[in-house]
Amino acid sequence: MTDRVDINRLLTDMRSLKAQTQVFQRPAINPTDVNPFLTTGAVKVDQVNKTPSFGDLMSQAINNVNDVQQKSSAMAEAYEKGVAGVDITDVMIASQKASVSFQAMVQVRNKLVEAYRDVMNMPI
Repeated sequence: MTDRVDINRLLTDMRSLKAQTQVFQRPAINPTDVNPFLTTGAVKVDQVNKTPSFGDLMSQAINNVNDVQQKSSAMAEAYEKGVAGVDITDVMIASQKASVSFQAMVQVRNKLVEAYRDVMNMPI
């Protein structure tokens, strides 16, 4: 038996990961932002780039993993109850996605703890 991946789901997951990583990229520099006198002659004081904090990104990632796990659990429960339209393959795919996302989150946590320990052990 061969494992087949639904290409649409894979592309959707890849696009969501790309969107999450684009938060860390610097925006393109607009010449009017560098020199605000080029267009209006007035200085724009109220424009501030709002970027989410690291804690916000981490809590959002944890919430996403939690949502995936809850959806997987709900699908498994629906399959066990015999709800029409719930296929075993969809349940297994959801279960694997939940497992992989949780394992990835644990690996990120381990890397963060390791980085924290490295910083704490640095000589002053």
